[in-house]
Amino acid sequence: MEMSRIMKDSEKPSDQKGSLERDKGSSNSGTQKTRAYSSQESQGLSSREDRDDLVRSSSHTTSNKAQILAMPQFGLRDNLIKCELMKSEDIYTYLQNFSFFLGTYNVNGQTPKESLFPWLNCTSDPPDMYCVGFQELDLSKEAFFFNDTPKELEWTKAVSEALHPDAKYALVKLVRLVGIMLIFYVKNEHAAFISDVEAETVGTGIMGRMGNKGAVSIRFRFHNSDICVVNSHLAAHIEEYERRNQDYKDICSRLQFRQLDPNQPPLTIMKHDVILWIGDLNYRITELEVSNVKELISNKDFETLHNYDQLKRQIDEEAVFVGFVEGDIDFQPTYKYDTGSDLWDTSEKCRVPAWCDRILYRGKNIVQKHYQSHMALKTSDHKPVSSLLQIGIKRVNPDDYKRTFEEIVRNIDKMENECIPSVTLSKREFHFTDLKYMQHQAETLSLFNDGQVPCQFEFIQKPNESTYCKAWLTANPSKGFIANGGTVDIDFEAFVNRSTAPELNSGQEQIEDILVLHLERGKDYFISISGNYLPSCYGSSIHSLCQLKEPIQDMPQETLREMAEKSGDENAENTEKPLDIPKELWMMVDHLFRSALKQEDIFQQPGLRSEFAVIRDCLDTGIPDSLPGSNHSVAEALLLFLDALPQPVVPFSFYQQCLESCSNASQCEKIISMLPQCHKNVFNYLAAFLRELLKNSASNRLDVNILATIFASLLLKSPTKQDFAEKRKTQEFFQHFLA
Repeated sequence: MEMSRIMKDSEKPSDQKGSLERDKGSSNSGTQKTRAYSSQESQGLSSREDRDDLVRSSSHTTSNKAQILAMPQFGLRDNLIKCELMKSEDIYTYLQNFSFFLGTYNVNGQTPKESLFPWLNCTSDPPDMYCVGFQELDLSKEAFFFNDTPKELEWTKAVSEALHPDAKYALVKLVRLVGIMLIFYVKNEHAAFISDVEAETVGTGIMGRMGNKGAVSIRFRFHNSDICVVNSHLAAHIEEYERRNQDYKDICSRLQFRQLDPNQPPLTIMKHDVILWIGDLNYRITELEVSNVKELISNKDFETLHNYDQLKRQIDEEAVFVGFVEGDIDFQPTYKYDTGSDLWDTSEKCRVPAWCDRILYRGKNIVQKHYQSHMALKTSDHKPVSSLLQIGIKRVNPDDYKRTFEEIVRNIDKMENECIPSVTLSKREFHFTDLKYMQHQAETLSLFNDGQVPCQFEFIQKPNESTYCKAWLTANPSKGFIANGGTVDIDFEAFVNRSTAPELNSGQEQIEDILVLHLERGKDYFISISGNYLPSCYGSSIHSLCQLKEPIQDMPQETLREMAEKSGDENAENTEKPLDIPKELWMMVDHLFRSALKQEDIFQQPGLRSEFAVIRDCLDTGIPDSLPGSNHSVAEALLLFLDALPQPVVPFSFYQQCLESCSNASQCEKIISMLPQCHKNVFNYLAAFLRELLKNSASNRLDVNILATIFASLLLKSPTKQDFAEKRKTQEFFQHFLA
């Protein structure tokens, strides 16, 4: 079923009308695995058992408040002690300044060809901390698809050899996602005061998962301050500033760190005292011709040039980096140079110079000592950037801490009595109207503590249920602490993804739930959740969609339920001949066939979430006939469609046969010939379309390996967890159909 023939006959099949993924509960996802290495962390800190005993006995800690504030919670009393200690922090802490060296360098896939000494050793005194970030560490397909690169060791060695010679440093943590790497060093004498070190990654590439773009981050506690360092590589291309804004927001929402106490919710970036953000943010200079930009640079009129900088404009509009500070830029743009020189880009594209590489910070008691580029390094088409920050870190006075702690315990002893905690709820019934696939909706419940004592609340499971709520719902926070007279807002967040959509589409599941809010030592409150879900082709089966000749949202719920029950039963009687392929799939592929065969980086660059929402609505309602949005958004919508199928294009029952036959082309073709008719049609249709794409590889920069890697993971899914060897075999299987 070759694409040329299909498209020749594609004056719409009979009756056919002409970022993004977020799995609830796995927000800091990425297809690539984090690699993190730690030195000895928190030397001299007491053991978990010692800290537990400390809280239970309400005795004082000897030095570092981090010991008690990081303790697991054992009930209301301990929560209250922690809360009061945090309120009284100014009484027993004082500020001490420490120097933080921040560096960022996009190395364009190169190996270290010169010493990094001019960049990392540009301060007269040795910094207390080094946070060094790289982007595009390795541009090979192996690094992208398998997150493995020898360049990690090469660049780490180059960094360690270029640190300030007047101090000895310990490597605390290294984290990498494909080509984005962050290394954290600390002076040896400070290592004992570093604790709670965690590293996380988040990919923002195609489908919101791939790690060619995204961020890596390290958080830690230093003395009594919580610090988070983020190294990000945002979307490229001069016109894609909205995509960069979206990447930033995705990183802030999805990157989360576990806490020592498993009962506590994860920490987000913004929950830290100090946030240091470095990286290739990729914001460009616009509205000026390249000649005007270069003239301003030659005149060193960086202030005028900065007014045309996308990042400055987006910050001024409060679209991104709200609350962050960037120092004055008095150095020339760091991108793009001819590799090995200080000459501006002389390639055919002749890129406009831009300050792609940036360093920003957020928090109190921070003074920037320098912010500069380093022209001496010529390995890459970017220049490295550095900043030296003086940060006031909170330290504990042991005597003041002891007095404060003991006074808090005495006051709590007086306050504790037989009073029963109680709260007032702003309302007890919540309704979600017209909920759609992958569309976030939220309703807010306000809890007011109207009792005489502080209270601890938690949503608890109902009898015979494993979780406190349905899979499409989340309460944020699901547990917490309210001081007497205090108020807490709880967001009920509804989000339907690929795992919850099938049953909602068919009507087997409804937007209905009852939540039980429990007060410790108090009563339970019952909260009603209701709503309606608009069925979608996303999360519907191929079999069901081939029966639908009208848009899914025009179909009665009972009809959808009956189709779902018959889904996968090839012997089920049909009153009419089904469509060869789902009309929604045809609309997306037909759009791409007509508009995107030569689109550069198709299926590799993400679309916009707002455009996906409009595309989804068009597919589900049949209005309008043609799809809106960019080619990249339609391409990602197609991938998300395949990802959301309850039964993949190659059904689970054929998966093992595919693995066993992957090296034999004729056996592979035989397996596909045995698929249910509608699944076979879809497989052949997609393979024919991808072969058409490969005929235009000179323009779209695709090759067989890229397409096999992307599509094999969607068409040949494992019913259980897939290992590395299986991924290789599924790609080998699918490559036979791309030749």
